[in-house]
Amino acid sequence: MSKILFVVTGADFWTLADGTKHPTGFWAEEAAAPYEAFRAAGHEVVVATPGGVVPTVDRGSLAAEVNGGQEGADKVAAALDSFTELQHPVRLEDVDLDEYAAVFYPGGHGPMEDLAVSPESGRLLTLALESGKPLGVVCHGPAALLAATKDDGTNAFAGYRLTGFTNTEETQAGLAGKAKWLLQDRLVEIGGDFQEGEPWAPYVVVDRNLVTGQNPASSAPLATELLKKLG
Repeated sequence: MSKILFVVTGADFWTLADGTKHPTGFWAEEAAAPYEAFRAAGHEVVVATPGGVVPTVDRGSLAAEVNGGQEGADKVAAALDSFTELQHPVRLEDVDLDEYAAVFYPGGHGPMEDLAVSPESGRLLTLALESGKPLGVVCHGPAALLAATKDDGTNAFAGYRLTGFTNTEETQAGLAGKAKWLLQDRLVEIGGDFQEGEPWAPYVVVDRNLVTGQNPASSAPLATELLKKLG
């Protein structure tokens, strides 16, 4: 059994362009589906958040309409209930990467607020990328990549094929016009080779040890790819 580090947003809101705070957090399926896959494969999961705060689930991610119906919503809620590690996070600032076999970042809009500008998270991501350890990042989680600035001022993920929540999906979700910035635009700006699949369909991109997923539906397939890399 090896340990997998889940780096989860500590934010419970996302500041929009007009200054209003949109309630958010982490997206339920993006934490629950990989957690279940990693635990089923016999791995231990440790959650880290900025400051060690207990993370907040985006209430919208527990709704029936985003989980394929009430049965799906109930399954996700039950999976989150069993994910007791979420209630006992370690401080992101204290994480020693050597203790972990892989790193995973779920999304939700929360990472747009805190992890996108977190130097501690940026350093961890840079180290994880350079270490060759499997690194999985899904949906809005790739916002954290924006903080992975190397000493020479370039981004550690420049030149990597990757994906994340697309401008099309943000537009269809009704939030693109309210956002300060869009994730796809920023990932392109830092030099990422952004790949875009069909809106809302599972889409995973693998480049070296980096595994990225486009949207919530991509979280389970991403976990499968990450487990392949763990052997």
